[in-house]
Amino acid sequence: MSKHTLSVLVENTPGILARIAALFSRRGFNIDSLAVGVTEHPEISRITIVVNVIEELPLEQVTKQLNKLVNVLKIVELEAGSAVQRELVLVKVRADNETRSQIVEIVQLFRAKTVDVSPEAVTIEATGSGDKLSAMLKMLEPFGIKELVQSGTIAIGRGSRSITDRSLRALDRSA
Repeated sequence: MSKHTLSVLVENTPGILARIAALFSRRGFNIDSLAVGVTEHPEISRITIVVNVIEELPLEQVTKQLNKLVNVLKIVELEAGSAVQRELVLVKVRADNETRSQIVEIVQLFRAKTVDVSPEAVTIEATGSGDKLSAMLKMLEPFGIKELVQSGTIAIGRGSRSITDRSLRALDRSA
């Protein structure tokens, strides 16, 4: 099984996310991570999809079908070495007067932030690779994780090139 990260530029229109997710589902792919947001151009959104692929189901078939969807402008597979990939986690950890300083040390070790403190809990915000976040969570587990929310992976290619440059020009011509 191999993990693939796709960056998909789409027209910012209702229903496009549902059509893309349905396409993966119909082909038997399970999406591990999905993040969507508007780009520097309000009329274009970027969907970052992380999917594990087994050899019997080539990803190429899905990307060809994605390209056929009217509102899809561009698809780029982002290789791990040529892209910056990050996730965000917010975690609420049990804390009392005796354990709070230990938790703060762990937060500092992982360059995370304490964003809320109450008498019984500390809420932490951390960004980084999935491995970094997993390591932090493993160290916080003994204190008791009360609540956890984690974003999907977001990714952008390294260097000065932008995948939106040519896609925006193509969108202008089709209007």
